[in-house]
Amino acid sequence: MRKSTAAAAAAIALAGLITAAGPAGAAGCTPELRTLDALSAEGPTRSGTVYGLGRGDLAVGTSNGLPVYWTGTTAHAVPLPDGWTGGTVTSVGDNGLMVGTLTRDFDTRAAFSYRQGDPQVRLLTTATRHGAAAAISATGRLVTSENGVAKEWVNGSPVRELPAPADAFPNSRVTVSSINKRGDILGNLFGEYWNPETDETVMRSHPVVWPAGGYPPYSLQAWNQEAQMYSTVGSAIDDRGRVVGHERTSWRELQHFRPATWKKPYDGLPVEPGRLVGEEELALEATSPTSGAVVGSAATFEEGWKKSSQPAYWPGRGPVLALPGGSGPRRGSAHAVTDDDRVGGSLLDENGIGRATVWTCASKQAFPPKA
Repeated sequence: MRKSTAAAAAAIALAGLITAAGPAGAAGCTPELRTLDALSAEGPTRSGTVYGLGRGDLAVGTSNGLPVYWTGTTAHAVPLPDGWTGGTVTSVGDNGLMVGTLTRDFDTRAAFSYRQGDPQVRLLTTATRHGAAAAISATGRLVTSENGVAKEWVNGSPVRELPAPADAFPNSRVTVSSINKRGDILGNLFGEYWNPETDETVMRSHPVVWPAGGYPPYSLQAWNQEAQMYSTVGSAIDDRGRVVGHERTSWRELQHFRPATWKKPYDGLPVEPGRLVGEEELALEATSPTSGAVVGSAATFEEGWKKSSQPAYWPGRGPVLALPGGSGPRRGSAHAVTDDDRVGGSLLDENGIGRATVWTCASKQAFPPKA
């Protein structure tokens, strides 16, 4: 009996030490705020941002409007096909395969994949003015969307079109945003129809989860389901199926971001984790695969413009915390987080230029701002 009691006490003590130290993958890491190099640019220097983190010191994102990946702090340009002028690498798998979007003109997009050392990217979609996106899981499973149609890929080829949920309006459009290790796919739906009885246009915008294995998709609930000034976005899905995102309110000078999380079986309204002290709004942008950590951007708007902003870190329970760095009231944003406690995003320097940034041991750097 004493032996069992002692073992239980030891287990409790060990659990307390792990919790205090942050994510399990963070053990032994060194807290660092790492500024990544920018690609050279013609004309005015534009911002750089990390949108995805791979194994080791690999990071992906955008620099001076161009798709880029970093090894350590060194920036490497992704080669652009003829006719394309910019883009972003949005995510990367454990095998090093990167995906993202290319841009040209004002609103023409195409999704692509790229592997370090390849002479050129592979275009996954055609050029479109109606939106293109791509996401890749840790295991290399790939999804794309263009013109409101989403597809799942296997071994380099599309194998099925992802169906709209049964309750979707006719001709609804879907886009993809994330896919987890198991193969659950997260996307977003937008639909509208004109109701002749009320002479009004009804809109619907909410996240959608396509479960692994080809099962019917789930429509995730939103706080304001059919109001024109609201849109609800699912940003990322972790390996347990938890979805993070936000509701956006946009009407002239009115701008609001309300953080949201959904858990399986997706049968209720989203839950709000709270806000960062000192900021009124919070958009959740990414989640780690298994540790529960979530990152995003906290901000306060004044007459439709950002008055202040702050990279935000939420451990998955307790209060939302801030990540250090940046200059002035508009400091930056966070867009990627890993199980080994790295966060990727951007920090603004004294000139207001965003610098691509990686926080290592992020849970040890995160802090509660003073009220």
